[in-house]
Amino acid sequence: QVQLVESGGGLVQAGGSLRLSCAASETRFSFGSMAWYRQAPGKQRELVASMTSGGTTNYADSVKGRFTISRDNAKNMVYLRMNSLKPEDTADYYCWAWRLGMNYWGTGTLVTVSA
Repeated sequence: QVQLVESGGGLVQAGGSLRLSCAASETRFSFGSMAWYRQAPGKQRELVASMTSGGTTNYADSVKGRFTISRDNAKNMVYLRMNSLKPEDTADYYCWAWRLGMNYWGTGTLVTVSA
């Protein structure tokens, strides 16, 4: 069973930056798309950013220009660089990966942005 483990969350002041990382427990095969989702208290989980194995990216409108997704296919890792953080970015951030019809989720890392 492939596991995804996120790291890099924490408490940051508004305007600050964080870099999230997600590592897969299995590196013998490559994932297709990988992405970051987030879920704020009382809200539904939403897509933040995604990247295909070929490098095509997609961002939620609320993070365009502030967040950057990247990945290392050889290591099966995906990253999320978050700049100019806002209090409304506070949420649990989850890593997601897809391969051959299977969805994989991490357990999440908490990002808290103080005003």
